Amino acid sequence: MHFEILIEDQSGKKFLDILFPNIIGDGHTFKVHAYKGIGRIPKNLIPKINANKRLLLDHLPNLLKGYGEIYSKYPSDNRAFVIVVCDLDDKGLNSFRNELLGLLNACSPKPETRFCFAIEEGEAWFLGDIPAVKKAYPKARDATLSTYENDSICGTWECLADAIYPGGSQALSKKGWQAVGAEKSAWSEKITPHMAINENNSPSFRYFRDKVRGLLGSAENVA
Repeated sequence: MHFEILIEDQSGKKFLDILFPNIIGDGHTFKVHAYKGIGRIPKNLIPKINANKRLLLDHLPNLLKGYGEIYSKYPSDNRAFVIVVCDLDDKGLNSFRNELLGLLNACSPKPETRFCFAIEEGEAWFLGDIPAVKKAYPKARDATLSTYENDSICGTWECLADAIYPGGSQALSKKGWQAVGAEKSAWSEKITPHMAINENNSPSFRYFRDKVRGLLGSAENVA
């Protein structure tokens, strides 16, 4: 089985490049494609693409159509799936999911696709595994970590920064978004290797993990 994973930023790609093999095990392949932000679904599903911006949702209509055409030619014993991973941010979960499903349903043929969301942001998946955070950053501030409620809408990356970055999120924010992005990539590289995929307390991470495992199970049943 092969997975094509679309994600909105480079730090998410680093996270999945490290973690995803632990979910799928041996005998399967995957490729993670990082974009430069989330963007938005084009009106009437007609992309107006700025190649320099490379935003995920701007490209998604064409991407899903392309995958649908390619995967329809695959033999039945060589299944492939698309997984789209987005930060929810301040969007409504049900309405956003329905928009994405509408985009997928406009494809003919449709690629087998799953949409997964980090609630509120990708850092929620790190904060779902506090022991992993502590292993990567032994001096992390317990007082900050203990106040976090899993998958809460609270300024998730700021919460993690307040726990592990010198001076917290305010000091990091003053350095600008390029520095924030670089620090998020560093978190992915340092925390992810310590994560226990079966013990994560983030509901949105568990949803992602279980969707992938469900696809693996469906392939085994077909075989």
